[in-house]
Amino acid sequence: MDKALQKVLFVCTGNSCRSIMAEMLLNHLGEGHFQAFSAGSLPTGTVHPTSIETLKRHGIEPGEPCSKSWDEFSDKNFDLVVTVCDQAAGETCPLFPGSPKKLHWSIPDPAKATGREEDINAAFDQAFLLLKTRIENELLS
Repeated sequence: MDKALQKVLFVCTGNSCRSIMAEMLLNHLGEGHFQAFSAGSLPTGTVHPTSIETLKRHGIEPGEPCSKSWDEFSDKNFDLVVTVCDQAAGETCPLFPGSPKKLHWSIPDPAKATGREEDINAAFDQAFLLLKTRIENELLS
């Protein structure tokens, strides 16, 4: 018998980089087993373009993700809620129905990277690879 589809919400403050990449990664790697979503406590309203470029560089077609508030999901059931930034972890998350399991992954914010394009891309690649490792080791294993 197949396991039920696990619903996961990735949360970060701005919902423009880390949570977006985590959502796309889990939907790609856990296809058929997971359904991932992302949201922010204070969404920026836009997805950082380098997040999209990073996903594509790593072979993931992101479609057209959008930055949205966690309020959009306040009445949805999740199996797991994962905060991917320290600021969001310190905030009071809404109470989601069904008492989902909660995890916190401290992933550095690539949007804070400055300097040359190579340096910025390296910060996004680092965040992507950290997320990929956590997803593979903690959710898919």
